[in-house]
Amino acid sequence: MTISIEGTLGWREIARVGMGEELALSQGAWDRVDNASRIVERIVETGVRAYGVNTGVGALSDTVVDRASQSRLSRNIILSHACGVGPLLEAREVRAIIAAQVANFAHGHSGVRQEILRHLLTFLAKDCIPEVPSKGSTGYLTHNAHTALVLIGEGRARVAGRSLNGRDALDAIGLQPLVLGAKEGLSLVNGTACATGLSSVAMARAERLLDWADAIAALTLEAVGCQMAAFDEAVLALRPSPGIAKVGASLRHRLEGSGLIAAAIGRRTQDALSLRSVPHAHGAARDVFERSGEVVDQELASVTDNPAVSGTADNPVVSSEAHAVAPALAQAADSLAIALAQIAAMSERRMDRLVNPLVSGLPPFLASDAGSNSGFMIAQYTAAALSNENRRLAAPAALDGGLTSGLQEDFLAHPTAAANKLLSVIDNAEYILAIELMAAAQAHDFLAPAASRARGTDAVHAVARAAVSHYADDRPLSGDMERLRTLIADTVPPAAA
Repeated sequence: MTISIEGTLGWREIARVGMGEELALSQGAWDRVDNASRIVERIVETGVRAYGVNTGVGALSDTVVDRASQSRLSRNIILSHACGVGPLLEAREVRAIIAAQVANFAHGHSGVRQEILRHLLTFLAKDCIPEVPSKGSTGYLTHNAHTALVLIGEGRARVAGRSLNGRDALDAIGLQPLVLGAKEGLSLVNGTACATGLSSVAMARAERLLDWADAIAALTLEAVGCQMAAFDEAVLALRPSPGIAKVGASLRHRLEGSGLIAAAIGRRTQDALSLRSVPHAHGAARDVFERSGEVVDQELASVTDNPAVSGTADNPVVSSEAHAVAPALAQAADSLAIALAQIAAMSERRMDRLVNPLVSGLPPFLASDAGSNSGFMIAQYTAAALSNENRRLAAPAALDGGLTSGLQEDFLAHPTAAANKLLSVIDNAEYILAIELMAAAQAHDFLAPAASRARGTDAVHAVARAAVSHYADDRPLSGDMERLRTLIADTVPPAAA
């Protein structure tokens, strides 16, 4: 399927492109691109002083570049800004970044030629994935530069599973290296496409994670015989929150008709907080998720180039501003990272209640033969370690600060670092929830003779057992964790029926 840019895109569309869908521009969007390109041409012709068009960049913004050197300036910006290091971004992340960059250019305030966009759209159509290192950006420049390298026949990209140099990668998809014009080098490294693309991927992953968190929590709540009165609709409505209401409804629906829950009525006055406050913590995360999505969509609706061009070719306007800085995006990614880290921490606590013989009422550590078998004793260690790592990752990137470019850039919002950190939190949270799912399924195996499961939780148990079998210390547990993590990352939870 092809997604067409008419006006603006949202994070869902960017995430879909990340997963393989193609992107196209409507005629109106192409017209906007052409108008902005003509404006830059006119600025070059008239010699009107404009940042990044006929001046240096950053701390060199007052250095005038003559017309003969402006194309060389664009190329040199790409080469000098490609300073990324570390592991490469995943293909879906690079695709999402490219999609966000095309969407920014399509607003018609960047001034790049159609050829730039057509090359980038061909990258998406032919699945040519520039090799983009994940580290080295305080904002946006380095990641974008590594994509731009391939446009000019430099750098490296993966095509059909092969890592090729930039020129060979272009040849493999039927393109020639571009010779950049005035401002195009700056536009290619500028803007918040990197952080926005990464955040869009994170939003899609977070949405699936939250759905699984509710489903897995329900399986655990049933296994421990929770007191459902805490989740009554009227009771939860005393604390107004769309997220709390949604999670409460999900739990009630998924646990409806449970024999295990019915048998546990009145067993305790109230449950431990890791059980009783599932709607509150999961609901708070859902509220943060909704707000974060609004911020990412706001970013995609924004022009994030500096400078922005507007007006007409006869009356060109070039505006130096700070739209490439994205404090709101960094704060949104930081907030969602905190929310998901808390969800994962609560999952680890629930998992501990399943394996801990002091409170579970189940075989110690869910071992088939406690003593000769250790069961899930050390799996809980793994969940605790990942939860602790998330606690460190949840420190806000938006407050990192830093000084760059000879004091010209003396405030940094770090949206890309925040988005990368959010993705790392999601990685860990998927594993932690996989470990809880593994333990909850094992607990239900022991409880099967006692009473029936609800249909909604039985579906969750069934998909878990389709991925991994009952554990009897007969294989390394890490393989089960990986299979269940893949289940959570790649599929939606089964419906509650």
